[in-house]
Amino acid sequence: MSQSAGEDSPLEVAIVGCGIVGLITAAGLARRRIKVTIFEQGQGLRELGTGIAFNPAAQGCLEMIDPEVTMALRMGGAVGLSAANEDDPHDCLRWIDGYNQRDKSDPYYQKYYLKTNAGYRGIQGIRRDHLLEQLIRVLPSDTVVFKKRLEDVVEGGDDEKIVLKFADGTVAEADAVIGCDGIKSKTRNIVLGPDSTAGKPTYTHVNSYPTVIPMEKAVSALGERKARAFHNHLGPDANILHYPVAHGTMCNVTVFVRNDEEWPQDKPTALVGQRADIEHRFRDWNPAIRDLISHLPETLPTWAVFDLWDYPLPFYNKGRICVAGDAAHASSPHHGAGAGMGVEDALVLSVLMADASMKLGKGKLSKSQVISSAFAVYNDIRRTRSQWLVQSSRRICDLHQQKEWADPTKWLKAESTLEELKDRTYKIWNYDFRQMVAEATESYGMLISRLEKQASATNGDVKAGSIANGNVLESIAKTKTLANGIGDSKTLSIETHAEVLAGPGQSCTTDVMVS
Repeated sequence: MSQSAGEDSPLEVAIVGCGIVGLITAAGLARRRIKVTIFEQGQGLRELGTGIAFNPAAQGCLEMIDPEVTMALRMGGAVGLSAANEDDPHDCLRWIDGYNQRDKSDPYYQKYYLKTNAGYRGIQGIRRDHLLEQLIRVLPSDTVVFKKRLEDVVEGGDDEKIVLKFADGTVAEADAVIGCDGIKSKTRNIVLGPDSTAGKPTYTHVNSYPTVIPMEKAVSALGERKARAFHNHLGPDANILHYPVAHGTMCNVTVFVRNDEEWPQDKPTALVGQRADIEHRFRDWNPAIRDLISHLPETLPTWAVFDLWDYPLPFYNKGRICVAGDAAHASSPHHGAGAGMGVEDALVLSVLMADASMKLGKGKLSKSQVISSAFAVYNDIRRTRSQWLVQSSRRICDLHQQKEWADPTKWLKAESTLEELKDRTYKIWNYDFRQMVAEATESYGMLISRLEKQASATNGDVKAGSIANGNVLESIAKTKTLANGIGDSKTLSIETHAEVLAGPGQSCTTDVMVS
């Protein structure tokens, strides 16, 4: 368990949502001795027993957040996606023909299209429920409060507590609020405002069927080598992927099928699916895939896949409130990197909140100035990359499910697009998360230094409006440009929006983009 949090910190943080990103963010804050409480609307942990995987960049972030989180991953049964192949110990993603029977003498033959190498233990797969069980043990026992459905968040004065109001009539107080409450985020609505069209989830026209089956059943359908390593079987308007979890004793299988119809607004997005429907949809596919499907449960979850691609957020923060993970940038799962992107968020927030805690201890600036500045830097560092993932995940699905896979005259055309798939995958895996942290801490330090100088020059009277209208941010950007050289790609742009740092009751009308 992480050391007792909050003993030395003047900062108290409330996290809304007890999912994977919420728990990991809390672990990062607790590790840095920041008092943190998670408020969860459910009666307990409620993740499905389906799989989730962490890529090389996400694993590096986990280690920086808290080594105990890395240990929780291993204790929960994480296994490399290719760990069972002793002659190929590196974790790889493999894309393979799941539809055609190219060899008439061997109907089970499947052509390999692409293999990307993540290195030794490069991608770790684990059941979601097993991971949650381990993550909650990392935190102090009183960290999570269940049955708390958020209704509103009210900010007070510069040094006053934020008030969280819940559906049961109770309230809680904190200095900062981080919404990790998923694609249907209430926190996001509070950040954007009730009339905003941004942040509206939209249907991707894909349904997923996630489940797990005993590894021996997967082996009987696919053979040892295929079953015990990640494979994504491609075909027209559908694809099916699988990888080992639970110390290699189980196989996570997810089926994706395209649905051209619209999803009614009043229809639940989580339903009970039927194996018979999947069998009918895949009736013309390679017999190896039909055999695998025959081992799926007769009933299994089915999800209408929604994301935030059509209506992305213009900002992730407002004052001392911000959103992270799916609440900020919910993506479709075709990259397998949505949780990893949330982990990157968690690392930046953990580091910036630790810096904010130290700045508060100096007593030169108000809580509103210190925390709002941290969240503004977080927004600038994280928004562009995380929203790229939402778009890229849609594109990856299109590549997986090309109709050309069923047309022998267009096989080469379809295969030529997989180079793009490889480039997009490595953009995620090879991300320099250490540079991300360095840029975040540098930008925050320069912003706070500027505010402190202004406070000294004005006897502590630094107006939030002077931050929002760009005076401080312009100075930071100019200073960094002079230091790095004009045109240097390392020069960080600082983006803000109206009221990004404005305190309660203050209005700002100027949008600033400095680069």
